[in-house]
Amino acid sequence: MAAVASVMAALKKKGTEKTRKIYARHGMATDNMFGVSMADLKIIAKTIKGQQDLASELYRTGNLDAMYLAGMVADGSRMTPRELNAWAEGAKLQMISEYTVPWVTVESPLGRDLAMQWIKSKKEHVASSGWCTYSGLVATKPDDALDLAEIEGLLGTAVKGIKTAQNRVRHTMNSFVIAVGSYVKPLLKQAKAAGREIGVVTVDMCDTACNVPLASAYIEKIEAAGRVGKKRKTIRC
Repeated sequence: MAAVASVMAALKKKGTEKTRKIYARHGMATDNMFGVSMADLKIIAKTIKGQQDLASELYRTGNLDAMYLAGMVADGSRMTPRELNAWAEGAKLQMISEYTVPWVTVESPLGRDLAMQWIKSKKEHVASSGWCTYSGLVATKPDDALDLAEIEGLLGTAVKGIKTAQNRVRHTMNSFVIAVGSYVKPLLKQAKAAGREIGVVTVDMCDTACNVPLASAYIEKIEAAGRVGKKRKTIRC
């Protein structure tokens, strides 16, 4: 059983100024990070796979690299709603709120309930986690295990609210529309219509050349490739 101190030491050793600068350009400037590359995080994750308690301890450090690593190691199906809520509340940076938290929450039997709860939050990072979690659910769950009426309603929520939503919430709402159009074949028509109505979405992408994809065009590309409805085994990177 690895101790949290030894894992933190390993992370510190692998941190680089180059990676710290990359994260900062993406809006994740924080004093509490080492700047570990994704490749190195994956290597470390393999050495502590299955250590649920350690994953929880790593997340509680508040260190960006450790929190991301925790999401690579943790089993969301073993996490309580209280712990998942704590993770969502503590996910102040988008790398955690839009990846780490959804990764584990999608694995929880209460993933859908938590997604709906978080979507209504006035906190940008919590609402973003909610939209990303629901996107993960539609990407991985069979259509007959999804509430199609509820998802169609969320498409409507995105259409009505995206222009006035907070910055990262706009981004994750747009991604949700794309996810529905890509993975939920019975709602392809509705997702395409929502994408067309939403149109161009403007999001502050910090000091990067990243662009927000046009939802309607993205869905049409997936459709043209014959990949609509092809589910994923996991949403983890």
